[in-house]
Amino acid sequence: MKRISILTVILAGIVLSANAAPIKVVTTIPDLKSIAELIGGNKVSVMSIATGYQNPHFVDPKPSYIINLSSADLFVTVGLDLETGWSPQLLTSSRNNKIQKGAAGYVDASTGVTLYQVPSSVNRAEGDIHIYGNPHYWLDPLNGKTIARNIANGLERVDPANKATYEANLQAFNNKVDARMKDWLAKMAPFKGTKIIAYHNEWVYFETRFGLQIVDFLEPKPGIPPSPSQLVKVIKEIKSNNIRVIISSPYFTTSSSDMVSQQTGAKKLTLATSVGAFPAVRDYFDLFDYNINQLIASLK
Repeated sequence: MKRISILTVILAGIVLSANAAPIKVVTTIPDLKSIAELIGGNKVSVMSIATGYQNPHFVDPKPSYIINLSSADLFVTVGLDLETGWSPQLLTSSRNNKIQKGAAGYVDASTGVTLYQVPSSVNRAEGDIHIYGNPHYWLDPLNGKTIARNIANGLERVDPANKATYEANLQAFNNKVDARMKDWLAKMAPFKGTKIIAYHNEWVYFETRFGLQIVDFLEPKPGIPPSPSQLVKVIKEIKSNNIRVIISSPYFTTSSSDMVSQQTGAKKLTLATSVGAFPAVRDYFDLFDYNINQLIASLK
């Protein structure tokens, strides 16, 4: 009878463990969602507030976001000042102490990332200046490893029982990044130093990692819509430097890039700034496959 009782307790524990509710994770953008899913595996349930085709600077707060945050175990943010216009308000409204800044369930994914374009001073006359540095750091796949480490740390704080699982998944993620980087760098190597034009200053991490050179933007200053004088300047630069590509994002209007393309013959490309921007971009690795393949096809 004693053996049966012990066996019953063990079996009950296994059943309870198998049926344990997943850790509920809410991220600000889908790239963080994708990485959280890869690190958490079947131990997590993840939702992203912003979509992949949405400008992450501008998200309209909705009651459904607050409801999701109110029951979340972990909140993952890009940090810096990317979501400053909407994320703090949602967090406060959630009244969930577990995920407030400084709590165990709060993850700033930028921790440990080497930031680019950190201003020495802030002058709002220069447009939408990011006071902590350019926040689009997830567009360098090697920064994905830092993001993944931060998410794993957060999961282990709120769910220490599954630390071994998270660490194993983290190692698998890092190994895949390293393997894919060799392929991506080899594909981009013939185009190292290639000059391109961008609509908005959000590609510096991608540009630096893959050896491109963004020489100008359609926006005269960050966040300021393209002006006639800026477009004239860009057209002259494209012609004088034989620039072949103009890159933009799904959430920007195409009228300016269309006009510049018609005047110069430069090909306009709408690249994916986030997972989910296009149907083919289903996870973090697809993001770089898509963008690199699009660029190569145009630069050839």
